[in-house]
Amino acid sequence: MSITGQPTRNGVNVEQLTQTVGAIQDDPSLANFTFRATNTWLDGGRSRTSVQGFWGAGREDDSRGNPFVLEGDEPPVLLGTNHAPNAVETVLHALGSCLAVGVAYNAAAQDIEVRHLEIELEGDLDLHGFLGLSEDTRAGFHGIRVTCRIDTDAPDDKVAELIAHVRRTSPVVDIVSNPVPVEIQRT
Repeated sequence: MSITGQPTRNGVNVEQLTQTVGAIQDDPSLANFTFRATNTWLDGGRSRTSVQGFWGAGREDDSRGNPFVLEGDEPPVLLGTNHAPNAVETVLHALGSCLAVGVAYNAAAQDIEVRHLEIELEGDLDLHGFLGLSEDTRAGFHGIRVTCRIDTDAPDDKVAELIAHVRRTSPVVDIVSNPVPVEIQRT
């Protein structure tokens, strides 16, 4: 299998992956990225987020001619109109997507062929925190469970090591597992 004429494993150009790691080892400043998004409230529980440019690898990235647009809403039980997933469901999407990238890329780097990968996620949330009804209840998830189904040519112990490595190195696992300072300004 190949992308742009280069050999790939799991859809990943392993040579380019190795070159990227080497470039960052040679110049650690290339590892610094700033991602951006702009959210616009539409009505009720609905909003729309645009994602386009970002700073990374030492420059502003202009590879995206058009923005990606993500919609958000709430289910009717939470006073929404069900036009899109709600924000916490989108967090589960982000976590699953990040884990899938981590598995595919790291498996490719370890010469592991992934034939199929499915990640199931569940998050538990108590509305007492969100609704301001309890000072003692978190507003966000108080637990997330992830089930990873992977069909691969690797032995079970290698798959277990791979998944443990991906968990340790996943940016989204880190974001949802550790406090991240959030500054909100009004302009």
